Amino acid sequence: MTEATPRPPGTPCWVSLMVHGIDATQEFYRALFGWDFVPGPQQLGPYVRALLGGKEVAGIGQLPPDRHLRIAWTPYLATADADETAEDIRSCGGTVAVGPLDAGEAGRLVICSDPSGAVFGVWQAEAHHGTAAAGPPGTPVWNELLTYETSSVGKFYRSVFGYEVEPAVSADHDYATLHVAGAPVASLHGVGNALPRDRGPHWMTYFEVAETDAAAELVLELGGRVLRPPREGTAGRLALVADPEGAVFTLVRSAGH
Repeated sequence: MTEATPRPPGTPCWVSLMVHGIDATQEFYRALFGWDFVPGPQQLGPYVRALLGGKEVAGIGQLPPDRHLRIAWTPYLATADADETAEDIRSCGGTVAVGPLDAGEAGRLVICSDPSGAVFGVWQAEAHHGTAAAGPPGTPVWNELLTYETSSVGKFYRSVFGYEVEPAVSADHDYATLHVAGAPVASLHGVGNALPRDRGPHWMTYFEVAETDAAAELVLELGGRVLRPPREGTAGRLALVADPEGAVFTLVRSAGH
């Protein structure tokens, strides 16, 4: 277990993916990001933790065959008290779908959705503090909520997690950054009717890569899809892709790399 300290409440601390074919999914991400895998808590069924250089970076679990949920990367936000946060989520108009429940000795979790329907997790760390590496290629480096508009949903996240919400000063973009103790930790992006009709509001995880174009090509070779080809953005060079089961994520070669 990599030593780490609990994140301040509201900080994204883990990303997890629930799929039907856990073995094939491990092969895809092993080839794409160089991940290795070790068993994790099995309370919700088969589950593995992805390692990069021996450090835990993400989790992959297996859905029961009869559960036809959307396959999606889900960010977990840190909390000091999962039960209290679950109550706050309900009282602020969100929905609690799973938990609060213990994941063995690792910690306590909640899976929930905000008032617009975007799914996220809540994690109260015990033995497992979450992602132990961020920055190198193959690690999650950012999470962004794609939603209809940022104002009302920003109030929800501020009320539940105590974020400082900093709107972008722009007439063209409905965008806000979430800060914890003055540091940016995630963003909200209001895209109105440009949201995919089949997905609705959702959280998007960005994974660092060494070369965006080469990584997007590799996604295709491994049976995934490129939904938006590589392009330059404010964060760096980006590509929107999906794995073979349809989980959508963003590849990014950060501007500073």
